[in-house]
Amino acid sequence: MTKLSTLLIRLNSETGEKVVNSSSRKQIKPFVDFYGINMSDFTPSDINGYNNFQEFFVRKHKPGSRPIYQQEDPTKAVIVADSRVVVYDNLSQTRSIWIKGGHFTIADLVQDRDVGERWADGAVASFRLSPQDYHRYHSPVEGTIKWWKEIDGNYYQVDPLCLQSKVGVLTKNARCVVCISTREFGDVLFVAIGAVDVGTVKIHEECRTPGTHIKKGQEVGIFEFGGSSIVVVFEKGRIQFDEDLRSVSKRAVQMDVEVGMSMGSATQPGTAS
Repeated sequence: MTKLSTLLIRLNSETGEKVVNSSSRKQIKPFVDFYGINMSDFTPSDINGYNNFQEFFVRKHKPGSRPIYQQEDPTKAVIVADSRVVVYDNLSQTRSIWIKGGHFTIADLVQDRDVGERWADGAVASFRLSPQDYHRYHSPVEGTIKWWKEIDGNYYQVDPLCLQSKVGVLTKNARCVVCISTREFGDVLFVAIGAVDVGTVKIHEECRTPGTHIKKGQEVGIFEFGGSSIVVVFEKGRIQFDEDLRSVSKRAVQMDVEVGMSMGSATQPGTAS
């Protein structure tokens, strides 16, 4: 058995209440060493500053470590998580290249046929987070919280092989959905999806409150221990994804990205939904 397998088995056995026990602190150093995590990007930077593995898992970025691309320009959308991402201009392209299992629809993703119709062939950005990643996620746009909902479900794995299986994992897993209303991009769906060993998908209270203004790059919520996924959906024709992201995604290749990097530009700025 490899060191990685041994480490993950040990950590997976300590999910739930066990990762908040002080004894779980001993798993932090081997985890950091194995994955080569740059702790200077986080606060606290000293691993001894965490009381348990769960505190470390939901660690915060150090201010300034993830600058937000053109933060004062609401026509620019940004990456929502330290992750691997693919982007597609429409849902048809998403299904043909990336999500090949079953009949993936936005209506199924949000569990509402009427609501889903608005994004029926919208542009999709799909982010996959691994256990070693920073597990807080941020708004891709500036806008106002319109509504949110929590959907119960399973915790299937969300790696590329599972996404291309016959199980529609993105529409079966537990998830939270936030709708952000903007002038530049129309209504934007932000869907945080739990995966294997994730205990909770948490959306911060202000992002569950309709009418709340949210800034681009503002923290939306956190995932607890495990892998996870985020899907951001834009209305059809409202975003032009950056060309570097589009080109690799067409080859079904995920690009490593960090919070705050450029994702794309509004195509109809100043046009409210």
